[in-house]
Amino acid sequence: QVTLAESGGDSVQAGGSLRLSCAASGYTDRTFRMGWFRQAPGKEREAVATIWTSGSNPYYADSVKGRFTISQDNANNTLYLQMNSLKPDDTAMYYCAAGRTFSWSSPSAYTYWGQGTQVTVSA
Repeated sequence: QVTLAESGGDSVQAGGSLRLSCAASGYTDRTFRMGWFRQAPGKEREAVATIWTSGSNPYYADSVKGRFTISQDNANNTLYLQMNSLKPDDTAMYYCAAGRTFSWSSPSAYTYWGQGTQVTVSA
């Protein structure tokens, strides 16, 4: 019922910036939490940043605090992830996700997923 499509992934050098976008189709109201997850080769999927569709109570993984910012444009049904000061450890497939959940960070609690956009950060 909700479809998500990520874009904006690229290959950048350490210290660079990227802005990921997630275009959402279908209805996501204030009961939905949306956010970004990432999965590196050989690693489990982890939450990067999530937020209520109202814009309140953002969650950030400790590894990205101070560097990444989650935001949204509700008029255009778009979720963003501004990534600054990128590090090689940020290299992963980044996924947009949504769900009617109170979980801040558990991938299993999110129902809808995009196909992912690749972010590669070189030293």
